[in-house]
Order: sequence, then C-alpha cells, then structure tokens
Amino acid sequence: MNRSGSGEVYRGGDVIIRQGDVGNAMYQIKDGEVEVVQLHNGKDIRLAILGQGDIFGELSLFGNDKRSTTVRALGDVRVTTVDKGKFLYGLQQDLTLAFTTFQNMAARLDHMNAELVTLKSAASFAV
Repeated sequence: MNRSGSGEVYRGGDVIIRQGDVGNAMYQIKDGEVEVVQLHNGKDIRLAILGQGDIFGELSLFGNDKRSTTVRALGDVRVTTVDKGKFLYGLQQDLTLAFTTFQNMAARLDHMNAELVTLKSAASFAV
C-alpha cells in the first residue's frame, strides 16, 4: 500500500480489508478494481468485482464492526477511506452521502435476493 494525497494505492493482490477483522471505515474506489471474497469451508468464494465509484466496508459504519468479507486489489487500485467520524460529519453537512451509501446497500441487497432466488430455483429442480 502507498499513501498519497489523493487516496491510498494498493497493488495487485494486496488485502484492503480482511474477513473477521474489526473495522470502522468504508472505502470508495477511485481507480482500478477489487475482488470481494468470503472464506467458506476453507475456500475463497468470489462474491463480486467492484470498480470505480463503488464502495465497500460500509457495514462497519452501522454497527457491524467485524468484516464479513475480504477485499483484495486486482491490479493497482486507488481508494479513499471514510471512517465513522468523517461519515457522521459528512451526513451533517450533506445528506447525499447517506443517500448514496444506502442506494449502494439497496442495490447489493437486490442483487443478493436475485441470486438467492436463482439458487433456490436450481435446488428445487434438483429434488
């Protein structure tokens, strides 16, 4: 990782957040891509690839302080960090930060619901 005035830069393979670690910040991707993986039965399962403009780690701002996934850089990636204090201050100044964060969380929930329906449909055909 390299810190610059315009964010933190991670190289390919660098872990930005690790599943199980305690966190109190979210990240926004300025450049590059990351993969989101979750350890399950000793194996990393890729859940998503995120790119410019996407955020991750936001659940730690809302009481879920243990990271539920690991996020790794896919090549060079530049992110900005928003800790809980900065987030709460930003909410007082401009509610678009909250709206954008909740919009992102709602989109992920919609995606997860669609995947759950697909999995349940496939399982019902297998019976």
